[in-house]
Formats: sequence, C-alpha cells, structure tokens
Amino acid sequence: MSRLRLLAILQTDCPTCRLITPYLNKLADSETDVSAISQDGEEATSEFVRQMDVRFPVERDPDFELSKRFGVTTVPTLYLLDDRDQVVKHEPGFDKNVLNQIAALLDHPPVATPYDGAPAFKPGCTSRHLEARTDAVAAPALNLHAPRGAPASTIEIADGEDPYEYCFREFNDALPVVPPTRERVDGMLAAAGRDPREVIGRIPPCYGEATVEKIAANAVMAGCVPEMMRVLIPLVRAASDERFNAHGVQATTHFVAPLLIVNGPVRHELKFHFRQNVFSNVARSNSTLGRALQLILLNLGGARPDGIDMSALGNPGKFSFCIAENEEENPWEPLHVEHGLAREQSAVSLFAAEAPHGVSEHGARTARGVLKTICYALATVWTYRACLNYEALVVLCPEHVHTIHRDGFTKPNVRDFLFENTGIPLRCYDANCNDERSDGVAYRSAYTEIQVDGEPCYRKFRAPESIKIVVAGGTAGKFSAVLGSWSAGPRGSQMVTYPI
Repeated sequence: MSRLRLLAILQTDCPTCRLITPYLNKLADSETDVSAISQDGEEATSEFVRQMDVRFPVERDPDFELSKRFGVTTVPTLYLLDDRDQVVKHEPGFDKNVLNQIAALLDHPPVATPYDGAPAFKPGCTSRHLEARTDAVAAPALNLHAPRGAPASTIEIADGEDPYEYCFREFNDALPVVPPTRERVDGMLAAAGRDPREVIGRIPPCYGEATVEKIAANAVMAGCVPEMMRVLIPLVRAASDERFNAHGVQATTHFVAPLLIVNGPVRHELKFHFRQNVFSNVARSNSTLGRALQLILLNLGGARPDGIDMSALGNPGKFSFCIAENEEENPWEPLHVEHGLAREQSAVSLFAAEAPHGVSEHGARTARGVLKTICYALATVWTYRACLNYEALVVLCPEHVHTIHRDGFTKPNVRDFLFENTGIPLRCYDANCNDERSDGVAYRSAYTEIQVDGEPCYRKFRAPESIKIVVAGGTAGKFSAVLGSWSAGPRGSQMVTYPI
C-alpha cells in the first residue's frame, strides 16, 4: 500500500487557516508526512510560522502556479496525496470529523475532540489568486489561534501602597480582589502543571488571550485555591466555545449571565456545594470559581458594564453564578451523563441564564401537580407571548423530585410533560389584549397551535430539548426554580459541557 502524505494550502491572514494549524502540528508531531504551501510573501509566511509555532515544512507559491494546478478555490484546503502525488482526497475549510478521518488514513490517532474550544466546522477564505487585486496595504493578520501567548505583564507598586486598594482602583472591578502577586500566581501555575504561555482560549468580544498564566492570575484575584486550576482550564475552553457564544452573552442588552453547573466527583474533591442555599454565598468553591470566570470575562474579554456590556438591568450572577448538581438526591441521570460523559467523569457546564425565578409548590401531591405549576413559570421565559427562540433550565429541589419520581416519571417524561403543557393562550394575542408590536405577537404565523387543558394555546418551546433539568438544593422545602435563557440555538447561545 502506498504511503500517504498531507499537503495543506494556507494563507497567513485567514482565521480558518490559523484555526487548523495546531491540528496539523499534532499530525506532524509523529512520523506523518505533513507539509504546507503558503499563498503569501516571505515575510508574512515567516511571521505566520513563528506565531503559530509551525512544526512542518512551509513553502511558498509566489505565482500561484500550484494553487491554479490544484484548482484551489478556498483556503485552507487539505490534499491527501499518494506516493505518485495523485490526489486521494481533498477537503476545503475546517471540519473536526474530516481531520480525524484524515488522521485515521494516515494511521494517526484522532487529533480533534469536542472539548478543545474550537467549533466543529468553519468555512475558509477565498484562494488568494481568485481575490480582487488592489494596491491598498493589507491589514495585519489577526492572530487568533496561536498556541502560545504573550507573558503576563507585571507591576511594582510603591512602598507603603495598600495592594488591595491599588488593585481595587487600577483594575476597575466592583469588588476588591486578592492581589495577584508573583508568588501566588506561581502557586497556581505549579498546580496547573502546564506551560504558562499556553493559550487555552480567546475570550470574546475582545478575544484576549487566556493563557494559563493569565487564568492563574484571575484565579488568585477571585480567591481560588490552586487545585481549582483543574476546573478553570476546561471552563475557559467552554467559555471560548463558539456554541456558547460568549460574544453575544457579554454584549447583549438582556439580563443574561453565564451559569456554571459542576458535576461528578470533583464536587466532593473541591467541596462544591449542592444542597441548601445552592445559589447563595455558601461555599468558597462555588463563589470563587464563578467569580474567577467573571474576572476572566472582564479582564480578558473586555466586556465591562460601563462599556461593551450593554445589559439594561444586569444580573447579580455577574458577580458569581455557580452551582453543583445534587446527584445524591437525583434518581435520574445527572446533567453531564445526558451530555455523553460517564457518571464518574467530572464536568462543568455553561448555560446563559437569567436570574432564578422561584417556583413554590407545597400543596401538590402528584407529579402532574408539581409539573403543572412549573409550566406556568416556564410560560414567562423571555416574555409571556414570545415562543420558540428561547430555552430554560429547570432546577428541581429534592422534595419535588421525590414526588415526581414516586409517580414513575423519568427525566425524559418530565421534559416531555413540560414541553407539551407549556403554552400561551391564543386569547393573549387578541387585539384587546395587545399592541401588535408587542414581543412575540408579530411571529404568530411561525407558532404551533396546541391544546393545554382544553384551551387553544401556542406552544412555548421549539422542542423538549429546549428544557434542561438539574436537581439541586436542600432536602427541606418545596421550592424549585426556572432560569430563562438568552436567545438560543446556533445564532444564540447553546449549553456546553466540558470534562474536567
């Protein structure tokens, strides 16, 4: 069988070419034959190789002869060639499944996972020889995917200066922080055991480099213990995941804030709280992890509440918004297992959430009775008459869960019941009730009409999967909660779950 080699056609200023390069590096780290052709000049190509720490040969295509011969239309394009330089396979753009297929053909382990913060796929750019010619000077290439970032800057404060007051004044955060001294940051880095300049993710909307060192500095400021770095690394990857859409979450005028949900053995190992007062300031781990993420979003993402963050009213969760699931009181699969992970695998999930809307139901003695009460709260997500484009997280307290489970309901049963029984009565859209321009009214033609308790209604949610379910809270008190989402789906924010 002929030996295959991989050839990539790249541009130095194409974001997708920069996205794919670390995966090509992984292939090149073995005996795999990987090379690339740059469509740019010598200076730009050399800088690209330096910035991206390229570990495979890169040659130039100055007159685009090779690009024209291969018929390249977009970059990056990957060509799998046999020993006679015949094209066995060619693939344009970035696609994780394709990269792993090519890796298998090259007898190499998979190089892409769902948990590295990169999107599943991304289209490329027009091949350079097909671009319109111009005499204008090209803008500097956006360096969004370099594997190593700049070292964190250091500051020396004057003798006698109170370091806490200095940080409060200079870092412009609304709460005092722990001064991130070199000694404290080094302690965090020792626990992480990684290259301090390794880029874990880039935080929107300003796409600041979240290096291990900068994550450690923000963890110190939040009051985290060094062991929390094992959670912060995957958390930053989750926050950088394009499905979560931190850009939109950070800049919207909506109430939304990132809610962290912790699952698995790490709950006990790092003493995360999941019982009574789960949304409160009851545990160092919950409070400092949520606070660390907010500091990272502020300091590296740049979305400050007096600038890019345009939330009309805000959300107290922007100080810290972190819970753990009460798996011990959950008779069903916990959240991370639903997302494909093993029960013994620790995980962290991110959901773009409004503040909790409490649901009190102390009288109902059946699953249907409890769930019907929750349906009324779900109907108000985003706004009462708006349907389809939103999701919700239902946090069930143990007492409600026991009532529901006693009646034989599984978690899918619960989700289906809430989906089928949450609707907005058609009478709420009558001219006597509404201005035609009210939220949700103008989109009635897209809504699905259903019957809820014999009354014609529009279905609130697009699918049962729009309703997420978590069990948390104390074992005394029949109080659950509904947390509405920001805009959902591919154009909004999707819940993401990352293994720890």
